[in-house]
Amino acid sequence: MSVRSAGASRTELIADAALALLAERGMRGLTHRAVDEAAGLPQGSTSNHARTRLALLETAVRRQAEREAAILTPTEMPDPADGRAALTGALALALHRYLTGDSRELLVSRYELALEATRRPELRAYYDAAGRQFREPLEALLRAAGSPAPERHTLSLVAWCDGLMFSCVAGSFHAAVPTEEEVRAGLDELLRGMLEG
Repeated sequence: MSVRSAGASRTELIADAALALLAERGMRGLTHRAVDEAAGLPQGSTSNHARTRLALLETAVRRQAEREAAILTPTEMPDPADGRAALTGALALALHRYLTGDSRELLVSRYELALEATRRPELRAYYDAAGRQFREPLEALLRAAGSPAPERHTLSLVAWCDGLMFSCVAGSFHAAVPTEEEVRAGLDELLRGMLEG
């Protein structure tokens, strides 16, 4: 496995290698030496950047959030004035992008990091901060779209999206990724209940 890519900084190489290892080998396969090898860096490079396992995990969480933002954040956030259809379309596009192509590996690393955060309180703070960068704008969108309970609706929407992604990558629907239209239809049903119920 090699994750070296043109133009990437050493920090990005280390973090991307860590994420690839998490997806391929799980948490036990993530070592400083394995990251050096996967990134094509001299032995000791990862230890110089992230001295402890926790520091390496924090680097991975930060990079995970950066890469997810590139996938999940639409180039233009929908204007709530454009109605539920605009919000549904933007969310469906982002989710479908995440479920297809190279992004599936990123979802597996996300689950590995989420499980590790349940065991390491010091990592939990990093993981939660990364999640807020997605949750807070979503809550603002739902509030602007007329949600009478934006916090509760954000939880429901995030849970629905997380459930869909898990089912399609690691769960019983892993071989049957829905089309963008199918994702849009499911989101539309959910948002209609929230915003018009």
